[in-house]
Amino acid sequence: MEISGQSKPQPVNVKVVKPIEATPESFKEYGQVIEASPDGEEFGPKDAQLNLTLGIPRFYIMKLEKSSLKFPAITHHANVTQCLGSIGGGVWYLGVAKPSIVETKENAGSDAVQSKRGHFYVPPAVDKVQVFRISGSKFIKLNVGTWHAGPLFKPQTMDFYNLELSNTNVVDHTTHSFKQQDGIVFVIDD
Repeated sequence: MEISGQSKPQPVNVKVVKPIEATPESFKEYGQVIEASPDGEEFGPKDAQLNLTLGIPRFYIMKLEKSSLKFPAITHHANVTQCLGSIGGGVWYLGVAKPSIVETKENAGSDAVQSKRGHFYVPPAVDKVQVFRISGSKFIKLNVGTWHAGPLFKPQTMDFYNLELSNTNVVDHTTHSFKQQDGIVFVIDD
């Protein structure tokens, strides 16, 4: 894992964010919301449009404990799509920002940062972070490079399925700390 930018000690402020419900329309800038479809329906645009070509896919169940409805940092994966969903359809939350990967530093000007893995990106802006509420029998597919924080939830523990690459969190994990870089911690108001 890497954290963008240089550390700038500063006071921490809370930014309260009201979540919106994740629907195919509301989430389209960040990825897809996949809902149930009839058995036997042919592959189409409502199905997860995956990019798992750069490694071995890993599909597993994550047991997460003691989440809170706040986040000080956000992460992206520059080479892979990722799918997340709660087992049992429980309510959960995901903070997101649009992908901001650029081909070269010159494409983004002085704001561009080079990751330890070599790609360039522009850190996400505080005012561009959106929080989604995900409920029921659906899952989220994140586009390549979508910044995300979560899954976040209210119960003590929740299980989630996760589809990514077997080494995503080792070789393709870039984190921006809003707390260190911007003096902000996001809190979800729901």
